[in-house]
Amino acid sequence: MSVLICGSMAYDHIMVFPDQFKNHILPEKVHMLNVSFLVPDMRREFGGCAGNIAYNLHLLDESLAVPMATVGKDFDSYAYWMDKKGMNRTHITIVDNAFTGQAFITTDLDDNQITAFHPGAMNFSQNNNVSDAKGIKLGILSPDGRDGMLQHAQEFVEANIPFIFDPGQGMPMFDGHDLKKFIEQATWVTVNDYEWEMMQERTGLSPHEIAEQVDALIVTRGGEGSHIYTKEKRHDIPSVKPEAINDPTGCGDAYRAGLLYGLVNELDWETTGRIASLIGSIKIAHHGTQNHSFTLDEFKQRFKENFEYSF
Repeated sequence: MSVLICGSMAYDHIMVFPDQFKNHILPEKVHMLNVSFLVPDMRREFGGCAGNIAYNLHLLDESLAVPMATVGKDFDSYAYWMDKKGMNRTHITIVDNAFTGQAFITTDLDDNQITAFHPGAMNFSQNNNVSDAKGIKLGILSPDGRDGMLQHAQEFVEANIPFIFDPGQGMPMFDGHDLKKFIEQATWVTVNDYEWEMMQERTGLSPHEIAEQVDALIVTRGGEGSHIYTKEKRHDIPSVKPEAINDPTGCGDAYRAGLLYGLVNELDWETTGRIASLIGSIKIAHHGTQNHSFTLDEFKQRFKENFEYSF
């Protein structure tokens, strides 16, 4: 049984600003913002939420991750990377007249990020259908084209496949009515703390009200860990001290891969959250979103060292 990962595949252009944004943005001038950041370091990485989640889940279990995405005419190098890593490309659809999604991410010394994103082929994500994927035990709906996200949520429901709703950077595309519909359809909902504020503002729902509608609401809080709200209680998941803090890009996607691994293996929330927390910690110690690696045995050893029990 596999996990269907609907979302974006993208090239990440990652730039580091060797200062703090706050030193260059005047609060009283935000209505006429015109700033330029000199970024002496830049690299291009393989990314996108579906790609990153699939990569991390593949590290935990090579049999699980099935990404579903639309990509562009420039996908050759990404395809080569996926093949080299043994990742599934069955449901990656190439759109000949578009570019693969492109993210331009600038990170400052406080790990704040400013991102510009060109969706490109993501705008055709509705060309993929959940029903085309076979042997799927559960899924995740991560940021993608608006029409595709709406369609795939409905298709998950019609196929009776439980799924995580992960709006991420796609949150601005949806109003309160849309978000309430996604929550009604989903089995689980996951957001970071900033996205949670937006979701709460747009839906008017508290975490406990959402937890009454789904099996769990997961809110990640960076270095402060995460909260997993269920109908019964709130599970407080600790963060894991990383070996180094080099790049926060993709940590949320790594965390979500941990959630999927725990869910597909029917682990309890305390363990599932800790698996997710640990893989996010491993990712942040490496530049880029898909440059870290480990075996499952190595991961289990690190888990035992951090949490003093095994899964």
